[in-house]
Amino acid sequence: MNIFITGGNGQVGFELQRQFAPFGTILAPTRQELDLTNAEAVDAYLAKHQPGLILNAAAYTAVDKAESEPQQAKRLNAELPAQLAEYAAKQGIPLVHYSTDYVYPGNGETPWQEDSPTGPLSIYGQTKLEGDNAIAESGANYLIFRTSWVYAARGHNFMKTMLRLGRDRDALNIVDDQIGAPTPARLIAQVTALAFTPHASHFTPHVISGVYHLAPRGETSWHGFACEVFKQAGKQAGKLDEELTIQAGRVSGIPTSGYPTPAQRPLNSRIALNKLENALGIIMPTWQSQLALTLQEYCEE
Repeated sequence: MNIFITGGNGQVGFELQRQFAPFGTILAPTRQELDLTNAEAVDAYLAKHQPGLILNAAAYTAVDKAESEPQQAKRLNAELPAQLAEYAAKQGIPLVHYSTDYVYPGNGETPWQEDSPTGPLSIYGQTKLEGDNAIAESGANYLIFRTSWVYAARGHNFMKTMLRLGRDRDALNIVDDQIGAPTPARLIAQVTALAFTPHASHFTPHVISGVYHLAPRGETSWHGFACEVFKQAGKQAGKLDEELTIQAGRVSGIPTSGYPTPAQRPLNSRIALNKLENALGIIMPTWQSQLALTLQEYCEE
């Protein structure tokens, strides 16, 4: 059975390839092999390979750049998911899509529930919400996993940026009034695999179609995340090729207003996990324990 993974070279897509490799033939075309911005090319690829499961990890994730490139963001974040959902509905196959806490208005301090009112603050969040809605209205058998603050041992992300800056600078100023849960791509892929029972000819979801929040337990700010990165990296200093010159005590917190960006960021990225945990019968690990595993993998690369 063919498993079609979009964005296969990205952080989440790479981990999905590792998790789903035993279940079938992985189809994870590169940008050169399949231009996802070309709807006709996507239709032709689907018709040729006829996947039994679609894992859509592709997205336009340059949050600030999306403000000046709304059409490009709309194609990958809204139109592509709608196209994949239409195919999945016609073929009767499952579709998994990965979304974001940016679809919510980002105010208050209460964790967002899956049915909380949406209200994106940016083009990125708006186009991601349009993709979510298109899938929900498609009639496909779907799972939408909304997550937050994704990072991994590979690719470009906050953890790796902190490690680089920690080698080059004596002090850092990091935003401390945006609150969420750093989520490793590995955990996203693991939970996705838990949601399915693979058979010889098809995949059966364990849970009903719908939106589910996927993140570790606990919460922190970007400042708190950075401090924990340096704290845990210090324990693995012998495994790191480069010496960290910065310590957590030299990381200062600043408000969002002190670090202006083209796209407005949500202050409240907390997402409730009870729906996912109850559906799968699991307890999500803490974000600190997941950071330790990711740093260990990074050191071993």
